[in-house]
Amino acid sequence: MTKKSGKLIIVSAPSGSGKSTIVGELIKDKELRLQFSVSATTRKPRGEEKHGVHYYFLDVDDFKRRIERDEFAEFEEVYEGRFYGTLKSELERIMAAGDNAVLDIDVKGALSVKKLYGDRALTLFIQPPSIEVLRERLLGRGTDSLEEIEKRIAKAAYELTFAPHFDAVIVNDVLVTAVEDTRRAIVDFLES
Repeated sequence: MTKKSGKLIIVSAPSGSGKSTIVGELIKDKELRLQFSVSATTRKPRGEEKHGVHYYFLDVDDFKRRIERDEFAEFEEVYEGRFYGTLKSELERIMAAGDNAVLDIDVKGALSVKKLYGDRALTLFIQPPSIEVLRERLLGRGTDSLEEIEKRIAKAAYELTFAPHFDAVIVNDVLVTAVEDTRRAIVDFLES
């Protein structure tokens, strides 16, 4: 019996929406066979980060050569010379093993991957109940300046305009409910 090929689960959300927490909870659920897709970047490793575990660390020239060879499902130059992207080979490696690749990427990247993989991909948008709640969450973290928080809020307002283009929108008001709603959307997709 051949192993069934996996699918793609693409998750996007404004910063502070709880996306990483939700994805972290779902990865623990072995029935879903989720495996986190490792992104590529041109930034240098920080602290204990390891190549192939936390990121695929590439130099700018190598990253650009891979762009020219159409090796990315999506990529973005976040700052000048600072690229991030999802290698097609990483997605294929995970899916060929029969697992489901989880991508945690921005809204534009999510829609690009969906366009490329079509019915093999599910796009999920995690959103806060409101911008005000998001602001409170970001303030509660205590990790950013007020200026940085306002930048994140402005970006979040922009990202929220993309929500209607996603397969499912999950409102993270109560974390336990949001995790269950996300799990249900994934199970329905995997069974289809």
